[in-house]
Amino acid sequence: MPYSQFTTITKVKEAFNLTTVEGIRFLPEIAPIQPSISLVATLEETLPLAVATGSEKARSELIISPVLVEVRRILNRQISLFSGEDFNVDESLGLNGRCDFLISCSTEQLAIEAPAIIIVEAKQADLKTGIGQCVAEMVAAQKFNEAKQKPLPTLYGCVTNGLQWQFLQLIGNEVTIDLNIYSLPPVEQILGFLVWMVRFDNRDF
Repeated sequence: MPYSQFTTITKVKEAFNLTTVEGIRFLPEIAPIQPSISLVATLEETLPLAVATGSEKARSELIISPVLVEVRRILNRQISLFSGEDFNVDESLGLNGRCDFLISCSTEQLAIEAPAIIIVEAKQADLKTGIGQCVAEMVAAQKFNEAKQKPLPTLYGCVTNGLQWQFLQLIGNEVTIDLNIYSLPPVEQILGFLVWMVRFDNRDF
């Protein structure tokens, strides 16, 4: 069974013996990051299209992907970004299937290399429906990093429909779910959050 079997947070908690903390903003006060002129121009064109179309695919391609590409640009292309990539870590545990988006602290772009640090799950509308699957993918990333002997103390996840972004954090077996919903636009705050997540435990960036 793929990641999509984890349709609720309860299911993924029971499968991997996780505890959850809800409602706490784990993100510190983070300065917003000014987007490039090209991202501003892109979003001016694509945001109305994505909203009008309404599909998950359109939102992924027209909003989420350009934002994540901008994060990679800000970090001087010292990270890798994967979209719709197979991430088969342990099929016996249901940790297999495709991730909508995955960011790794590696410059390798031909294949996913450890350490993976951010998982982004795209949804068409209701963010809550994607939390269980996102957490499962975060657990997979944790196990992947450990198997490659490049563990990270903290992993991050995000569930988004492009216009709304909700963030998660995994430390050990504890998942923190920020119940705040952050809006895009403006893109500056979302960029600040994502760049901080990469840099926090990886000061070389």
